[in-house]
Amino acid sequence: MTTEHFDNIIQPRKNLLDLRLKELIRYYDLLVLFVKRDIVVTYKQTILGPLWFFIQPILTTLVFTVVFGNIAGISTDGIPQPLFYMSGIVIWNFFADCFMKTSNTFVTNAGLFGKVYFPRIIQPLSVVISNGLKFLIQFGLFLILYAYYLIKGVPVAPNGYILLFPFLLVLMALLGLGFGLIFSSLTTKYRDLTFLIQFGVQLLMYATPIIYPLSEIPEKYRFLIWGNPVSHIIETFKYSFLGQGMFTLAGLLYSTVFTLVILFIGIIIFNKTEKTFMDTV
Repeated sequence: MTTEHFDNIIQPRKNLLDLRLKELIRYYDLLVLFVKRDIVVTYKQTILGPLWFFIQPILTTLVFTVVFGNIAGISTDGIPQPLFYMSGIVIWNFFADCFMKTSNTFVTNAGLFGKVYFPRIIQPLSVVISNGLKFLIQFGLFLILYAYYLIKGVPVAPNGYILLFPFLLVLMALLGLGFGLIFSSLTTKYRDLTFLIQFGVQLLMYATPIIYPLSEIPEKYRFLIWGNPVSHIIETFKYSFLGQGMFTLAGLLYSTVFTLVILFIGIIIFNKTEKTFMDTV
C-alpha cells in the first residue's frame, strides 16, 4: 500500500495572528508578479504612461501654490511654496494610495481568491510595495526641487533627523496597510464604506499639515491636528529636510504606537474575514 504525498497541504489558521511567514517566502515570485502587475496596469492604456508618476505631484503642487499660497495667502513659514507643498504631497500620496488601494482587497480580488489558493496578505503587501516604488520616483522629483533651492541659497536646513527617513517611510506604509486591512474586511459586507473612504481620505488631508504649517493653527485647535498620527510623520519629514516644523519625539512615538495598534487590529480582522468572505462578497 502506497502513501499519498502532497506538495502543499492547506490547513486552517491556528489563530488569528498566524501570518504564515514561511508561506510568504515560498510565494515570493507571486508577490513580485503582483507588484509588476500593479505598476503596469495602472498606466497601461494611457498616452503619457509612467510620466503620470511625475505629472500628478507637479500639478497638485502648482494648484496648491496658486490657490493656497497666492490666493488664500497661507504662510509656509518662509519655505518656498512649491518646496513646502511638494514635501507634504509626495509622502501623503504614499499613505493615501496604500490605504485606498488595500481597502478593497477582497472585493476587487474575489474572482481570483475564489479560484486559487495563496496567502491573501500577499495582495495588499504587493500594493504597498508598488506604491513604495512610486513614492521613490516622486521623492526623486522632490529631491531635484530641493537641490534647486539649496543651490539658489534658500535657507532650508537639513539636519540629523534626516536619518529617520527610512523609518518614516516604513511607518507610513504600515499605517496605510493597517487601515487598508481593516476597511478591506468591512467593505465585504458594507459596500457604502468604499465611498466613505474616498471622502474620508480627502477630509483627513485637510486635517494634516500639508497645505499649512502647524504654526498657523490656533493653539486651542492644535490638539485636533496632533491627534492625527499622520501629522507627526509629515512634520518629522519636513523638519528633517527643511528645518521647519513642530517636530517632537513624543509625537513620533505616538504615531509609532498608533500604527502598531492599527496594524495589529487590521491583521486580526483580515485573517478572520479571510475564512468567510466568499459567502458575503
